[in-house]
Amino acid sequence: MDGPSLFTERPAVAGRLFPGYKAALFAPGRIRGMLRGSPATIGRTPAAMSEAIRILGIDPGLRRTGWGLITVTGTRLAFVASGTVTSNADDALAIRLRTLHEGLTKVVATLLPDEAAVEETFVNKDAQATLKLGHARAVALLVPALAGLPVAEYAANLVKKTVVGAGHAEKDQVGAMVRFLLPKATADTADAADALAIAITHASHRAARARAAVQAAAAGPGAARIARAVARG
Repeated sequence: MDGPSLFTERPAVAGRLFPGYKAALFAPGRIRGMLRGSPATIGRTPAAMSEAIRILGIDPGLRRTGWGLITVTGTRLAFVASGTVTSNADDALAIRLRTLHEGLTKVVATLLPDEAAVEETFVNKDAQATLKLGHARAVALLVPALAGLPVAEYAANLVKKTVVGAGHAEKDQVGAMVRFLLPKATADTADAADALAIAITHASHRAARARAAVQAAAAGPGAARIARAVARG
């Protein structure tokens, strides 16, 4: 396989590279337990559980939208592909959104992911910039949903905490940890590296989200809203 078992191998090395890395968060038993209860593994035989699940991570942006595809087999991650969909800043907003839609649609149709994960919008003081990011994020959510994929959403701080171990990690720390976990990764931009980090985050949290959804459905609509809020981190 491409990289180390999902956060379970070489924790001491990662700790030396990244002081914020918390190996205890990703102990082998915890990771195996999270993956064991995911939608792709519930009710499946041991042989079927060895099948690779293809996860598409998307880092939305109006100028550049990064994407990254990984597989998770048991507790192991592997890099498949990554890239960036870029829109022309001189084009009208509608045309730029169409460019993102067409680019992501091609990615989904070509790589055939099983699940998708999108980073949540980071709200800043520039309302106009936040609004434009929201447009791009809508496209990022819509494309996999139209393809019939389950789509998860993760806050930026949760992505950083999952991959690096610290919710306020710097971009270069995230990129370095992505390369550590996926040695064969060839992310051409920081946006593509961020998308791979989002995919890794989903690989870690998908089982917990599935269990919360099942429990919430059994408990009623009020519990479902609480479960969705907890899942967003």
